[in-house]
Amino acid sequence: MTGRGAAGAMAGAPAGAVWTKTCQVLKHELGEATFGSWLGQAALRESGDEVCVVAATGVARDWIRRHAWRRIGELWAQNDPLGRRLDLKSRMEVESAGAVGRAPVVAPSAANAEPAPAVFEIEAVEAVAPVAARQGRLQGLQERFSFDTFVSGPANEFAFAVARRVASWSDGHFNPVVFHGPYGFGKTHLLNALAWEAMQAEPSKRVVYLTAERFTTTFVKALQDKQTQAFKDDLRNADLLLIDDVHFVAGKTQTQEELFHTLIALVEDGRRVVLTADRSPNELSEMEPRLRSHLQAGLVCGIEPADRNLRLGILERKLQTLANQGRFVPSARPEVLQFLADRFTDSVRELEGALNTLVARVGGDIARLTLDEAQAILRPHLSVNERKVTVDMIQKTVAEHYALKQADLISERRARAVARPRQVAMWLAKQITTRSLPDIGRRFGGRDHTTVLHAVRRIEALKAEDAAIARDIDVLLRKLRG
Repeated sequence: MTGRGAAGAMAGAPAGAVWTKTCQVLKHELGEATFGSWLGQAALRESGDEVCVVAATGVARDWIRRHAWRRIGELWAQNDPLGRRLDLKSRMEVESAGAVGRAPVVAPSAANAEPAPAVFEIEAVEAVAPVAARQGRLQGLQERFSFDTFVSGPANEFAFAVARRVASWSDGHFNPVVFHGPYGFGKTHLLNALAWEAMQAEPSKRVVYLTAERFTTTFVKALQDKQTQAFKDDLRNADLLLIDDVHFVAGKTQTQEELFHTLIALVEDGRRVVLTADRSPNELSEMEPRLRSHLQAGLVCGIEPADRNLRLGILERKLQTLANQGRFVPSARPEVLQFLADRFTDSVRELEGALNTLVARVGGDIARLTLDEAQAILRPHLSVNERKVTVDMIQKTVAEHYALKQADLISERRARAVARPRQVAMWLAKQITTRSLPDIGRRFGGRDHTTVLHAVRRIEALKAEDAAIARDIDVLLRKLRG
């Protein structure tokens, strides 16, 4: 290639190619864990001469700006012959500005040819047709539960993708589909969203949604009124049957029998069935074996507890919704959102409830709310739900998690394999006990309070940089809080 040809090729280099080169270097320099935690879900958005790095959350945006933005600028300048200016925004800022995803987007995972992680759905969704909306409300569907308001991430992205595929009436559908996972992590949201989308995609199709409790009570009433045939016809004429919390029928012999025959009739007729449960079908030991076997015969999708990044994303989405309702700027201090994400790990409902409490108290002033003020507002709620955790319990739990002895955490050993778990245990003691720093130090082999303070600060920093540490802390907090 001639010099002029090479220059022309560089001049025409798309922004995506420049971003790919930048990410390759960043991943090497930052390490896979740090890169994955903060830049792994970022994407590049290009519109005309404007190029913007879109971080998954505002917290991720702030971390990138503090720790990586200067280096990103250097690498971008080295690789972009057009000298285009690079901007940085959170995904919520892009959505608020009305940028609904029409421009090309390149995710950093393209730099290493791995599948792109799930991101927030930001395409504008058409309003549900009035007839479908009335039908949905009559069935008890909640309009706030849509795919547009569902925040996806590693813990739920497979279930999210399956739900969208079912809702589009695509071929190759596994039957039945069972979504299972802990209470409060999005199963009902996903089922509602699937129902709304399916009704919109095919208005002529019949979609039936009901909880397992409603299935049971309606069936019992049909038995009493001698209307069982009408009950059977109503369900078996559905093109898509959605049943929430199917574990509720376990132990109810007649209800299980009816559900089994309904399931068989629909599947054999090529109609679709989607259910949710709090456990995998093979763990529903109280359920009749042949019904359990048929639930396992389709596609079983687990929904795991949300990780820290996903919880932060959920908070930002919820804050955006509350801001739209209250007409204030959707903003909060990163340390406040981080506190909520670290404290409310057991359920997304509890996480959203804590944010609701703060907004109810301070409204549009939430952007100015300090961490101390947020903790003071939520303290009564925390004290009600917090079980008594002692330093001794923390030491035993951490030692077990890291395959150590409790004595190791108190010892003088400074090997990294012991020192890091010790720092984690000190951080946990500071977060979830009322012990002072000197008191915590004494319980860790008579260490000085400055040693505890260093440990707390070190773990705070590592939580943001090291995905493995963040996961360990999530697991330990759940164990300690029961």
